[in-house]
Amino acid sequence: MSLIGATYDSAIAIAERRSGKLGSNLYVGRSSALLERNLLAVRSSTWLTVFSGFVEPVFYLLAFGLGLGNLIGGVTDGSGHPVSYAAFIAPALLATSAMNGAIYDSTWNVFFKMHFQKFYNTVLSTSMGPLDVALGEISWGLLRGLAYAIGFMAVITPMGLVPSWWGILAIPASLLVAFGFSSFGMAVTSYFKSFQQMNWLNIFMLPMFLFSGTFYPLSVYPEWLQSIIQAFPLWQAVEMIRALCLGQIGLGLLSHVIYFVVMISIGLVFTTRRLTALFMR
Repeated sequence: MSLIGATYDSAIAIAERRSGKLGSNLYVGRSSALLERNLLAVRSSTWLTVFSGFVEPVFYLLAFGLGLGNLIGGVTDGSGHPVSYAAFIAPALLATSAMNGAIYDSTWNVFFKMHFQKFYNTVLSTSMGPLDVALGEISWGLLRGLAYAIGFMAVITPMGLVPSWWGILAIPASLLVAFGFSSFGMAVTSYFKSFQQMNWLNIFMLPMFLFSGTFYPLSVYPEWLQSIIQAFPLWQAVEMIRALCLGQIGLGLLSHVIYFVVMISIGLVFTTRRLTALFMR
């Protein structure tokens, strides 16, 4: 039996098992097919595009952490203990790396597939449902974000910038961050109709990167601005991963986890509803 035939038979079997079940019009259990398709597609794409998203935070670390950091006195962690400037910004750049990997695939790639490649029109004309598409595409963005996070961790750990063994948990934390940004990014992108609207992402992403406690503590801002910044998803990610890398473990970490669980849930719901409205008429 050919590979195509085996895949076809497997798809039919899964669809038959899901037939008649609650939510079968939204999900048939074939989201892994989209993930497999993306894995095959990335092999034919330029590696430089993928690699560029990883090296950007590394360059920031070298320029600011090791360069500018030599001109700046030590900063303190959440408990007032002194740490080097490089150790202070490294976890923030790890969170940024996970965000970058997730957001690139869940926004621009999704926008191209939706409006130019007409990919989702084809996929949703099969037995697959909108939730299959949402989970498949979001999982791909999640994997890219995880790959960036692991790569960045492999850079900063030998440099001594992860002083606590709790830093091991920064990898699953980065996975949660990537999941949140990927799901929410796809939800937002599903409402955009032009390249001009897509550029609104940059208007939001750049200030969030600069002001989310990435390069200096939140305490440098006035109190009214601190409250606004604390609502940013990147600030939540930076605080969570920084606490893990520096060994500042407490109940406060749970609030960051809950934030991203809610973010993931909202992203999945809105993405599924939007795909249903666009392609399941």
